[in-house]
Amino acid sequence: MKKYLFLLICPALVLTVSCNQGKTSTAQVLLDEEGSGLYTNPVISGDFADPSIIRVEDTYYSVGTSSEWGPHFPVFTSKDLVNWDQKSYALKEKPDWAVSSFWAPELFYNNETFYLYYVAKRKSDGASCIGVATSKDPEKGFTDKGILLLYGKEAIDPFVFDDNGQLYISWKAYGLDDRPIELLASKLSKDGLKVEGEPFSLLKDDNLRGIEGQYIVKNDNYYYLFYSEGACCGMACDYDVRVARAKSIRGPFEKYEGNPILKENSQWKCPGHGTLVETPDNGWYYMYHAYSQKDDVYTGRQGLLDEILWNKDSGWPEFQNTNSPSIKARLPVKNAKQEVTNEIVDEFTSSSFSEFWQWDFRNSQPFIVLEKGLLSLSGRTEANNNTGTVLTIRPAFGDYKFNTEVVNINSSLKGLVLYGDVGQAVGIGVKGNKVQLWEVKENEKTIMAEKLLDTDEAVKLKIEVKDGYKLKFYWSHDKNNWQELTGTDGGFYEGKFLPQWDRSARPGLIHFGSYNKPALFSFFKISYGKKREIE
Repeated sequence: MKKYLFLLICPALVLTVSCNQGKTSTAQVLLDEEGSGLYTNPVISGDFADPSIIRVEDTYYSVGTSSEWGPHFPVFTSKDLVNWDQKSYALKEKPDWAVSSFWAPELFYNNETFYLYYVAKRKSDGASCIGVATSKDPEKGFTDKGILLLYGKEAIDPFVFDDNGQLYISWKAYGLDDRPIELLASKLSKDGLKVEGEPFSLLKDDNLRGIEGQYIVKNDNYYYLFYSEGACCGMACDYDVRVARAKSIRGPFEKYEGNPILKENSQWKCPGHGTLVETPDNGWYYMYHAYSQKDDVYTGRQGLLDEILWNKDSGWPEFQNTNSPSIKARLPVKNAKQEVTNEIVDEFTSSSFSEFWQWDFRNSQPFIVLEKGLLSLSGRTEANNNTGTVLTIRPAFGDYKFNTEVVNINSSLKGLVLYGDVGQAVGIGVKGNKVQLWEVKENEKTIMAEKLLDTDEAVKLKIEVKDGYKLKFYWSHDKNNWQELTGTDGGFYEGKFLPQWDRSARPGLIHFGSYNKPALFSFFKISYGKKREIE
């Protein structure tokens, strides 16, 4: 019997996912143009904001923002830039000094050591700080070294640059102060663990739209500063990517007349906050995030990849697909093929807990047991938690269905959830001898419908999702005779209120009740149906 006690400080997790192709995968659903030598964006689907990417020998590594989901900062690897496997989480335990808001991780490799520079709010006062952690093997996680930089009310979006042996760290400053935002930089010690000298300015927010997500690279005789401008998140976002250059790391930086160099198109909106990586054959690729125009905030900011070319005449960088995200693009590695999976299944038969699961670490303390093909879920929740303990995954598309089987009867609510936050959730579950449809909106819980069960047999539950927020709820004692449970007069339940400003709502499993009266699940499955065709 394997037990996992996930408190606010959590033990290691290991990925094991059963897919319809019979191979290990992540919650990554990709489209492939068979035999064409093309790939389709996104390359890491689902909510994967602020991606950082590096190459060490023949392996690419990427991490992204985890925000309020634990564990923190998912770690992906790839050999070809288009097929990515999640291997672990960078921080499997919440650092003692931090309380929330795990944003904008940045990878760096130096002296055979991997560094993770990241943002989190300090427990003592809520100030956003830059922390640092190190590892010899990212697949085994990082060891936190504490706060590296505290600067005013907010220091976020770290990036480290090696300028011929001298390390520099840059960051976004003054986001919460009564003055324009500014990108600052300072020298960094050789071991990467201490800021040295006085900060200096890289770029100021002259347009007063906000600037952040900077990346520095030296090409020929110029230092190029890539940065994002505008509002990053939510339906009203207006993010784009811009570039400036200077002859010195200390500036002055000249903004490109052709800005923005990356902006929205018919398929993707609000692209930005990315990093560059160079391939062995001297190609340059930019990994960044963007919202799907179709699925919008309901799938979050997804991980996209596009090639950068350097203009031979002007020296300025240009995207291969002019100035917008590629729908389909040439594969970075010849003879590679983008893999496709349209369904994720966890049958709980492994001795280790599947890596793709995450939970709201601020509001619950999950307790999990894996035994004999069953997952037992319970937890301890905060006093104001009317939703319960959740295990969630990142949705890849806005149209999907997910289902499970509850095999035990007790007084706890056990079932499926679409979870935005502790105060914004909806789901279907079994409680005692009833199936219940419930919602939590603005922290208030309502039972919208319920059905009395006439047997204590296992109950299968299913939620169908359309456009990311339109839901229908079903239950059954077998695989075929699904009965709809509705509190909306037979129409779709509308969950537009579920996504939070910087993250998508997530489907998953839930337990609400006594710690010693767990939920028992025999499987979890999410399916996206037929492969979507690009219009």
